[in-house]
Amino acid sequence: QVQLVESGGGLVQAGGSLRLSCAATGRTISTHNMGWLRQAPGKDRQFVAGINWSGRSTKYANSVKGRFTISRDNAKNMVYLQMNSLGLEDTAVYYCALELSTTWSVPPQDPNEYDYWGQGTQVTVSS
Repeated sequence: QVQLVESGGGLVQAGGSLRLSCAATGRTISTHNMGWLRQAPGKDRQFVAGINWSGRSTKYANSVKGRFTISRDNAKNMVYLQMNSLGLEDTAVYYCALELSTTWSVPPQDPNEYDYWGQGTQVTVSS
């Protein structure tokens, strides 16, 4: 079993920045692809960013490319999401997630491919 705990969310003005952190316990994440996903009120959960086990491959949703950066520190069992130039459309609950399979070298973009999820952290962007 693995537990994922997100932190770093909060209220920020449009144009501001936040850095989300995800701490994993119970299992090393060093061989697993990881992702950040989000869910806004009334909407389905959507992929935001993914990073492969080594950190050499990253994927981003088109809506966040150039603004968000995903990174990881396998020695600390941590994953991060740096979010810059935040807009109202970024308001959502953000989840850290782990893909259990170690077969793939590219992180999945389908939320259904992730097997473990954190409890989420709220990000609210105000005008």
